[in-house]
Amino acid sequence: MREQILQLLRDEARWTGPFLIMPEPAVFKPSAPHAHLGTEHELERIRKMVSDCTSCGLCHTRKNVVFGEGKLGAQVMFIGEAPGAVEDETGRPFVGSAGNLLTDIIEKGMGLKRPDVFIANILKCRPPANRDPLPDEVAGCIGFLHAQIRAVNPKIIVALGRIATHTLLEDTTPISKLRGTFKEYQGILTMPTYHPSYLLQNPSKKRDVWEDIKKVMEVLGIR
Repeated sequence: MREQILQLLRDEARWTGPFLIMPEPAVFKPSAPHAHLGTEHELERIRKMVSDCTSCGLCHTRKNVVFGEGKLGAQVMFIGEAPGAVEDETGRPFVGSAGNLLTDIIEKGMGLKRPDVFIANILKCRPPANRDPLPDEVAGCIGFLHAQIRAVNPKIIVALGRIATHTLLEDTTPISKLRGTFKEYQGILTMPTYHPSYLLQNPSKKRDVWEDIKKVMEVLGIR
């Protein structure tokens, strides 16, 4: 299993941002000739590999791996930076205070149901004290996210916050300047916006996020 994990990370790690560790191009390899991207089987294979991962020190401090959740084939994929305390306890992404706010954005703002989107993070394990992810942690985990994105195949990615945005876009421009304008991640429209936890500390920025989300809704044809 360890060799499978290392192979997946080598295949998927194309991140060439400021924390460059593994520069090989991302080419996700299905587990067998009949295993296709966008199947429950393939997503579960990735999940199993994540649950067995020991590529960085976070495997020793985590309570639960937080793989992500949602609908395969979802039109929208929300990506944050890492699990927090509640997520670490439950094994689910975005279920604390910031998660409640994200759920409101999805359900009350966009008019969708949370199970109809896909929600994930750059890291699958919680950094101690919710510190920023370290370069080696991101490098060891980013291949799993690349594989998830390929399996889910969303129409739009919403990058939540500085770290998710910088990691996906390989651009360290401040989030305040990147947000609100569609970028592209491997051919997928990507909307950078503020992280829900930032909004809890800066409620005045909720209007900015709503403007960003309205642009996403317009592309999706949601009224």
